[in-house]
Amino acid sequence: MTIVEPHCTPVAREAAAPPAQWPDVAAPPAASPLRTAVTAAVVRRALERLPLQVRFAGGHSAGRGGPLLEVRDPKRFHGRIGASGLIGFGESYMAGEWDAPDLVAALTVLATHAAELIPPSLQRLRGLWAPRQPGARRNTPEGARANISHHYDLSNDLFALFLDDTLTYSSAVFRGFPTRRDLLAAAQHRKIDRLLDLAGAGEGTRLLEIGTGYGELAIRAAARGARVTSLTLSREQRALALERAREAGVADRVRVDLCDYREARGTYDAVVSVEMIEAVGEEFWPVHFRTLDARLAPGGRAALQAITMPHDRMPASRTTHTWIQKYVFPGGLLPSAEAVEQHVRDHTRLTVARRDGFGAHYAETLRLWRERFTERADEVAALGFDETFRRLWTFSLAYSEAGFRSGCLDVQQYLLTKENAAR
Repeated sequence: MTIVEPHCTPVAREAAAPPAQWPDVAAPPAASPLRTAVTAAVVRRALERLPLQVRFAGGHSAGRGGPLLEVRDPKRFHGRIGASGLIGFGESYMAGEWDAPDLVAALTVLATHAAELIPPSLQRLRGLWAPRQPGARRNTPEGARANISHHYDLSNDLFALFLDDTLTYSSAVFRGFPTRRDLLAAAQHRKIDRLLDLAGAGEGTRLLEIGTGYGELAIRAAARGARVTSLTLSREQRALALERAREAGVADRVRVDLCDYREARGTYDAVVSVEMIEAVGEEFWPVHFRTLDARLAPGGRAALQAITMPHDRMPASRTTHTWIQKYVFPGGLLPSAEAVEQHVRDHTRLTVARRDGFGAHYAETLRLWRERFTERADEVAALGFDETFRRLWTFSLAYSEAGFRSGCLDVQQYLLTKENAAR
């Protein structure tokens, strides 16, 4: 399927970004002519070895054949990458300086070969050229509220345009591939039910949910007879989750608190958290896991769903500021499966009893979201989101899908158990 602009033409295009809202997209950060020239040489050398078909305005081409990537403004494209690395690559897409008829396919090639794109000599000097994490995005209690609001308080109506009727914003679990969009809600319920089964949620269970989303898991747990306390930092999500719980007839069993996980009190038979650890930040992972331990009663069970990266990529990722962090999930960092297990072992009395990976299911979930977002672009615009924002979200969904399709990303469900000291 063509994602955006199926008939790309190799001509430069002016950035459509309003300078006040998108300053670094409208006016690229300056890179010296020498740095731009060196970047162009490094980029073209890397592309020559890839199974891509890259066309530069002016007639130059690169690659060994494969998905098409068209660079409409090579000077700005190389200048942005030279000035800010992969942040510049994403901003160049937002500005319309490059495009691809099959964006996911092109990004999947780049993700698959990510380790080969930068020469070893430049990798060793990464600290000199890679953008550093901004201190202002630390996930302190105050910083976490700002970071979460940046993404999740955009607009409930926006998320409703591309999510399914359950409004579930995390990976589904499918029976097979490819799937139809009308089966996405059932696949989301399958995922939720697996987590609730892992947690042992049922009649009378005291359940703590860390990260409410739009309330579907809390509603489904309450329908089983559990009494749910759910925590969120998003005012938009809290309001809609409470409304949906009332409509489902379970408001008496669902409580949604505007509360940081570090502020939670009490003990619970079960804890469930779905794709929330990605927003915690490595600095606070020990606190996060100690909180799970403190809130879980002896004999209790915690079910977590987490997006993970390969462990060997964490050293570079922990200090580098990325495009996703700048524009989509500020303060976020993916753990590796090994890091999760290490923190459980070193900071809690919990045991990792089970871990299941299902990255291919996330790729399929993202495909369905991306196609729906693309089809409803006019409705996104009607909500007040400009062309640069729409390209940002198209790139984000495609970039994430490519990560799972290439195997650079995975998603796990964990069962953590706590021994009952009385036994």
